[in-house]
Amino acid sequence: MVNLTIDGKRISVEENTTIMEAARQNGIPIPSLCFLKGINEIAACRVCVVELQGKERLITSCNNVAEEGMVIFTNSPKVRKDRRTNVELILSQHDCQCVTCARSGNCSLQKVANDLNIIDLPYRQEIDRREWNKDFPLIRDSAKCIKCMRCIQICDKVQKLSVWDVEGTGSRTTVNVSGHMNIEDAPCSLCGQCITHCPVGALRERDDTEKVWDALADEKKTVVVQVAPAVRTSWGEQTGLAPEDATIGKIMDALKRMGADYVFDTVFSADLTIMEEANEFVQRFTSGELKAYPMFTSCCPGWVRFIKSQYPHLVRYLSTAKSPQQMFGAVMKTYFAEKIGKKPEEIYTVSVMPCVAKKAEREQELFYEEYAGHDVDAVITTRELVKMMRSAHISPDTLKDIPGDSPMQEGTGAGVIFGVTGGVMEAALRTAYAIITGENPDADAFKAVRSPGFNANDGVAEAELTINGIKVRTAVVSGLGNTRTLLDRMEKGEVQYDFVEVMACPGGCVGGGGQPIHDGQELAFERGKQLYRLDRDYKVRFSHENPDILKLYDEYMGQPMSHKAHMLLHTEHECEVKSL
Repeated sequence: MVNLTIDGKRISVEENTTIMEAARQNGIPIPSLCFLKGINEIAACRVCVVELQGKERLITSCNNVAEEGMVIFTNSPKVRKDRRTNVELILSQHDCQCVTCARSGNCSLQKVANDLNIIDLPYRQEIDRREWNKDFPLIRDSAKCIKCMRCIQICDKVQKLSVWDVEGTGSRTTVNVSGHMNIEDAPCSLCGQCITHCPVGALRERDDTEKVWDALADEKKTVVVQVAPAVRTSWGEQTGLAPEDATIGKIMDALKRMGADYVFDTVFSADLTIMEEANEFVQRFTSGELKAYPMFTSCCPGWVRFIKSQYPHLVRYLSTAKSPQQMFGAVMKTYFAEKIGKKPEEIYTVSVMPCVAKKAEREQELFYEEYAGHDVDAVITTRELVKMMRSAHISPDTLKDIPGDSPMQEGTGAGVIFGVTGGVMEAALRTAYAIITGENPDADAFKAVRSPGFNANDGVAEAELTINGIKVRTAVVSGLGNTRTLLDRMEKGEVQYDFVEVMACPGGCVGGGGQPIHDGQELAFERGKQLYRLDRDYKVRFSHENPDILKLYDEYMGQPMSHKAHMLLHTEHECEVKSL
């Protein structure tokens, strides 16, 4: 143990503990802007400076280790003056129009500046303003960038795509798309991890809330909204509701109050995806098609974008099943439209998703549906949902638990765990087992594919299962850096699987780029626990036993993998080759 004194308090910490960590462990917070533990420890912002007794110059606390006998002052006059100057200099290159910023009220720079009582800027402002395609799902505002380098490090170290890089020198140093590329041409997966790890409003999703408000106001449109499983785990974080009170039923009530005509739970179409994907896996596996490479899940659009740009030769091993979002849209504009006597073009489908890449999935020609043009008309993130609730002056404590609409009302535990890493695999295996053996397994028979912790085992969970005497080798991976490592191991012949689930965001959709932002915290694992609790409490835990799914096949689709199912619920994955 190391003994030191911080602000007059004698403390003991483990060796190799940074001064910042030592202080925080003992209830002494030290402000920072650029620090991300294990990812970005470069002290670029110098907001975390502290005074070390006996040393003239201040030192940064995020990357200096506590040593025996140190006497540290975190808020001395010298520290306050230096910290204030550093923040004032950062503000001199920052667009301070906070009231129009998506991060207002949840901005680390805003908090630090307020804590330091900075109400005037002594330095001339020099703002770097650059053009950006506002139609792209990810928006970067260079005028708000504070050069903390977090986005660079997250994309390099966690997602391993290197979309962002530093350019310029000195006071003109800034961050931009690497290789002087346009963002449209960069290998961006739209995972949104750079957004959720940005301390300010320099990165955000494209706001589509006004499109939804316009549709809600259009009397000629029938607005149908779906809500993804992961959204229920996090929306309460922004509204002050406890996890057990922030139910899907209350989201349904909020959407109805805003003017939505019909509201549904995406758990239904997650079950539909499992029906198609599990049957497809059994078919491809038993035919011997998966001897070289496994079948990969295809419900995560960030992962699909990644494989197309990084491993195009493996695209043919993707499941052809559309994602739950896209299946929902297809069913709404065909089966449901007929049910309520509407034309497909009169139906306006809205998705509430924890994801930024879903905005692109909705736009891509790959997912266009011949009967209606677009399966989904608009996608909003969890953050945008809460924004709309606030715009409608809906008080969360007045919301009631209401059911979704019929006939796509029922869901299962298998569908709800889609939002967490390993959930798609577990749900698919429950149904694949039933297809092969003719009977259900224990609902918890495939818990081996669940992650034991956030990014545990480098984000990979492996399991070899026996179904009716047949061995099935599975792997689950989340985070694109972890995915790259796993794919490289496959290519080298070090590992071999039959079925692999991939989620672009660490922890799965619960840690998606459209989820509420808590600077410096990773909440995906805790959110995922909520989905497993819901799964446990569901009356029905198998997708193939969802009565509304069975009714859909009986009345409209025929059976899984039928011609109509292929037309509406499957897609052909093609790689777009761009000339440089």
